[in-house]
Amino acid sequence: MHGRLWAASKLGLIIAIALLAGGQQRARGEERAATQMAGSCTPAAFRVLVDVGHTLAVPGANSARGVPEYAFNLQLAREVKQALVAAGFEQTVLLITATAPWRGLFERAARANEMHANLFISIHHDSVPDNLKHNWEYAGQKNEFNDDYPGYALFISNDNADPAGSLLFGSLLGHELEARGLHYTPHYTSALMGHRRRILVDADAGVYRYDQLIVLRQTRMPALLLEAGSIVNRQEELELATPERRALTSAAIVAAVNEFCAARARPPVVKAAVSGH
Repeated sequence: MHGRLWAASKLGLIIAIALLAGGQQRARGEERAATQMAGSCTPAAFRVLVDVGHTLAVPGANSARGVPEYAFNLQLAREVKQALVAAGFEQTVLLITATAPWRGLFERAARANEMHANLFISIHHDSVPDNLKHNWEYAGQKNEFNDDYPGYALFISNDNADPAGSLLFGSLLGHELEARGLHYTPHYTSALMGHRRRILVDADAGVYRYDQLIVLRQTRMPALLLEAGSIVNRQEELELATPERRALTSAAIVAAVNEFCAARARPPVVKAAVSGH
């Protein structure tokens, strides 16, 4: 009799343990599922503001063949916006500003803040200081060039409202550009750059620190300025004008935005229940 009672008791204990373990496994599974859902990116709810650097009236640098930088910026920015929308980031905004600096720079940041953008990307194309340029003639016109410093460059500001987020996106974008065979220019660390010399904060991705840039320091979301390549470099200028190069850059931006969006989707903090006893 006692043996049967002990066996029954033991069986009940085993069943109870099994039920408890099953419940814990289900709970852990549900927790993992909730974490995965919370940590996933929702492109439709993530707003990227793509800023076209400079203005039509103040177009920035001239390329080696005399094309204004603004033309390069506008074309690339439009394709970046299209690529982001096609990837599901349907709230992407193309920001074109007519107001000249300095007022126009503050206006860009203010508009991004008013739109509650999640990410600000300013599109530019690079040049070099005047003392590093050389003269040449193209199509009967005198122009200036420098073939020494091809490559992209990424800039962030430590005065931005979210410098860690800005650096994270810059690193992601730099690695995506490098993965597509593009390379950053290291010349911003050179003493030849004078007051334009910058601190390289990510030597693998080509991210530089440029605290004074108004569009980066006045925005209240992670912000980055992309110099997509050097338009005073005669070979790179030709490449930057091609659909293939713009597609490479756009694809890298889309991939980096996807990764950044997912990284910013943090799982909720689950607090343990506190006993009232």
